[in-house]
Order: sequence, then C-alpha cells, then structure tokens
Amino acid sequence: MSFVDDFVAKIISLEVSLYHARARLQADSDREALHDLRISVRKIRSLLRPLRIMPEVAALNQAAAEVGRMTTPTRDLEVIIGELQERGYTRQATRRSATLAGHYRNLAGSPVLDRLFVELDRWPELFRTAERAGALAGVKRQVHKALRKRLKQLIDGLRDPHFDRHELRIIVKNARYLTEAFPALSPLKGKSRAQLKSVQASLGSWHDHHQWCLRAEAEGDLLEIAPFWEVASEQALADAELKLASLLDHLEKDLGTPERARRTTNPRT
Repeated sequence: MSFVDDFVAKIISLEVSLYHARARLQADSDREALHDLRISVRKIRSLLRPLRIMPEVAALNQAAAEVGRMTTPTRDLEVIIGELQERGYTRQATRRSATLAGHYRNLAGSPVLDRLFVELDRWPELFRTAERAGALAGVKRQVHKALRKRLKQLIDGLRDPHFDRHELRIIVKNARYLTEAFPALSPLKGKSRAQLKSVQASLGSWHDHHQWCLRAEAEGDLLEIAPFWEVASEQALADAELKLASLLDHLEKDLGTPERARRTTNPRT
C-alpha cells in the first residue's frame, strides 16, 4: 500500500470511529463516548498537521480543530467529576454530573460536528484529485520534515531551563501524537517514545491539578480540595522535571544533533 493510500485509509477508519462515538453520545450509553470521539478527532488532526496548509486539507483540519475546541469544556467537566468521585467528594461530583446529559445532546447535534462529517465525506476525493495532479509527490518527505522540526523544537525547549512549562507540555503532546501518527517516519526509538509518553503524563497531571486549583477560585464547593490539588500539582511538575534530562539525552541521540555530539566529544569536568 502506498503512503497516500495508507493515509486516506487511516482518515476513513477514523471517520467510522467518529460515527460510532457520536451514536453513543446521542444515546448517552456510556461515559467513554466523548473521550473516544475526541481521541478520533485528535488522531485526525495529528495526521493532517504536517499537511494542514494544503488547500485540500485546510478545511478538514479547521473543522476538526473546531470540534476539539467545542468539546473541551465538557471533557474537562467529565475529568473533574471523575477526580471528585475518586476522592470521595460525592456531593460535588453529583452536582456536576447532573448537567452532563444535556451537554452530550448539545454536542451530538451540534452544527460544528455536522460540519466535520461533511468535510470528512468530501475530503478523500479532494485529496485523490491532488494526487492525480501530482501535488502529493513530495508528501512523505514533507511529513518527515515536519516530524524532525517538531522534535527539534522540543529539544530546544528541553535545553532551556527557563522554558515555559505550559508551552513545553503542548510541544511534548504534539511531538508524541505526531510520532504515533507516523511511526514509520519518526526517528524516535522505543525508549524515546516511552519517555515522551511518561513526560506527557506527568506534565498533564500537573496541568490538570493546576487548572482545578484555578477552578476552585470560581467554584466555592471546590475550595476545600484546592490545597490537595496544589500539592499534587507541585509533585507532578517535580516528577516531570526529573524526567526531562533523560528525555533530552535520548532525543538528541535519536536525532543525532550536533550539540550532543560536542558534549560527548568534550565532556564537562
């Protein structure tokens, strides 16, 4: 199967997954429907990211991005409800759970989601037309270049001890998802991929707990939990910081960066 054939097949498969997730969302059949829908949208965006400026890709990429933005508040609500239930704060969790069914109905029937399905339906023919016109001749090379660019951006962030950790979290997330979207084209070996996932988990935990602390400032029934979240946020960030140096070393090794070569040749004493 050619690169383009495989690319199109992946998008179509994700479209099918989206239809299933929306049906579950409409029926309110389970609490994983929205999560699965968002994963499918995220995978579509990761596949499209290196090609997003192409006219044949731009509209689909934009439609997927809008669904991602639209569903974020409800997913955030799901996550904090799960956290409250796990910590035994039943009253706070129940109060928020009561609104979920309405959120699901609104999302499932949203014109924003409808637009994504319209773009998914029309996209394969647009992409195949571009292929027949020769516009995709260098697409594999373009994806490989985008991968290395994103990983080098991550390396630059890891080298800077003052680099904003919120921005670093986003770069780590995008680097990991891009590598997962194109595993055969990524220069990262298994160890680097595992460390990237681990760092993302730690930074994600830090971010979640930090956001819950901010939420507690506006939602008074969360104030009693905020001190715990603050401590958990600090611990998660400290855990991430401990992993960053090792991740940097493995990324530099896999990409063969000049800076690592110089440090290896002239180690500090």
